Amino acid sequence: MENRSVALDGPAAAGKSTLARRAAKQFGLIYVDTGALYRSIGLYVFRKKIGSRDEQGVVKLLPEIDIEMKYDDEGVQRMILCGEDVTDDIRLPEVSAYASDISAMPPVREFLLSRQRMMAEKYDVIMDGRDIGTVILPNAGLKVFLTANQDARARRRYLELREKHADTVLEEVQNDMIVRDKNDSERAASPLKAADDAVLLDTTELDLEESFEALCGLISGRFGI
Repeated sequence: MENRSVALDGPAAAGKSTLARRAAKQFGLIYVDTGALYRSIGLYVFRKKIGSRDEQGVVKLLPEIDIEMKYDDEGVQRMILCGEDVTDDIRLPEVSAYASDISAMPPVREFLLSRQRMMAEKYDVIMDGRDIGTVILPNAGLKVFLTANQDARARRRYLELREKHADTVLEEVQNDMIVRDKNDSERAASPLKAADDAVLLDTTELDLEESFEALCGLISGRFGI
């Protein structure tokens, strides 16, 4: 039987990771946060003090980068970078900026492509990112483009960072969001865009529970589960 696969794409802070994690638990799927893969590489490069746009420098580091995805007792994905759990560190603003630049580099995307596809071939997955439905899993059983307006996404990211005691201000997060959206949508390698056959889910006016119910409705309707 063909594996069930859900491709969940959308801009930064649209709620992809939160909703995908919950949906995975709801339907017994494996959650794959592809953004965390790029963030892990970004963190490694940041720590090595290589510029985020120094493609030659970044590519030289790839052979020494070892990334694992593990799942704790609650089914939460943990990112292991060269043996270290970096699940929280990869969410810091400076790492987000690195991840955005690095994810635009074709060699980096190629480095991670086979890993992501292998997960979907082996398991029933819900995978979130920027180009899952267009590049990584073009034959996914369900493609959803999750979005919200820029102000709503900036507020959500700000609150998320404050909960983690990160020292930041809303204006800074908003400015970062503008830059991130521009970089993601205009990059030459796999730009952020909705697949032609994706279902658009705009959560600007929805709270978390309403967004979750909407996503679950789409998954249940598509796969009959």
